[in-house]
Amino acid sequence: MPLSRRELINLSLLSAASAAVGPAALAAQSAESPYESAIVIDGLSGPGGHSQDQAVLLDAKDLQYIKQSGMTATHLTVGDVGMMPSLEAFEKIVMDITAWDKMIARHPDVIVPVRKAADIQAGKRQKVMGLIYGLQDGVAFQDDIDRLEALHHLGIRVIQPTYNRRNLLGDGCLVPANGGLSKAGFESVEAMNELGILVDLSHCGRRTAMDAINASKQPVAFTHTGSYELAKHPRHRTNEEMKAVADTGGVVGVFIMPYLAEGKQPAAEDVIRHIEHILNIVGEDHVSMGTDGSLSPVDLTPEFKESFRKSTAERKRRGVAAPFETETGYLFANDLNTANRFETLAGMLLKRGHSPARVKKIIGGNLNRLFTAVWL
Repeated sequence: MPLSRRELINLSLLSAASAAVGPAALAAQSAESPYESAIVIDGLSGPGGHSQDQAVLLDAKDLQYIKQSGMTATHLTVGDVGMMPSLEAFEKIVMDITAWDKMIARHPDVIVPVRKAADIQAGKRQKVMGLIYGLQDGVAFQDDIDRLEALHHLGIRVIQPTYNRRNLLGDGCLVPANGGLSKAGFESVEAMNELGILVDLSHCGRRTAMDAINASKQPVAFTHTGSYELAKHPRHRTNEEMKAVADTGGVVGVFIMPYLAEGKQPAAEDVIRHIEHILNIVGEDHVSMGTDGSLSPVDLTPEFKESFRKSTAERKRRGVAAPFETETGYLFANDLNTANRFETLAGMLLKRGHSPARVKKIIGGNLNRLFTAVWL
């Protein structure tokens, strides 16, 4: 029987890993805790968030939290989402990348750029956190696919064709018509495959997502989502969709959002409930984490609450807010509101009987495998 794409990808990567790791290295790893030796990757997050000044990307406390987190790398959104002139969206991406590049240059002992999978491995050795630039909307190139090459050159390695609304590439998950990819959308998936950019379908409509899954010649992902079977929300994915992504060799990342608990403030038990359900659907090689929040823990100060209220109101005004987005539905789990939340989550999963090897896959190993497969 011919091997599926998922099986071929997994077989090639496992063979490479086996050749690279000898008995001595394996023995050394076994003496460490799973978290200490793991490649830890957040499939969607961002360093910062401590300062209420929007012009301050990282303050001293944020830098301290990065070091405390033990995070090897994080996928960071640059640019904006929602309908706007394409060139305006492109300019915003360029300006964001410039600002983050400057921040990296100021703090090379804390954060480093990620352009290829080897950069993640190097960051682990150096004990610094890698920043993976990504887009959550394809508006910037929807009318000119050639801009994708420029975006790749600037460091973009993960792209969602659509956010919640419709653009010229396809429908987002909040569009009732549920149309699929447009001609330009199919062309963009092909171009991303050729450039080595991961196709992320987290906010895409169901038909758009399935079109992209079927069209892509490379593994694809839902980097930050939840299970639709457990909580009926348009941002969550059905068992069928998750199986289809896994069959490409991709991953399904669980976020930490109020949607997991149908609008209530989520807790670690909600996150774990979704992780374990998705494990049962796609298997341990295809589950990851994408918190969709800030790496720095949230201080519920009056200033933060007011800033969050204004941000939520603005998202609703622009029509990009999803159901259950409220002014008090904060984007963190109460018992995971720490910089080292992945370490806490890993410990909880171990106590529930998940093996160290499985936990290491969930907190970063599977994403590392995926990036290795996709990035050229």
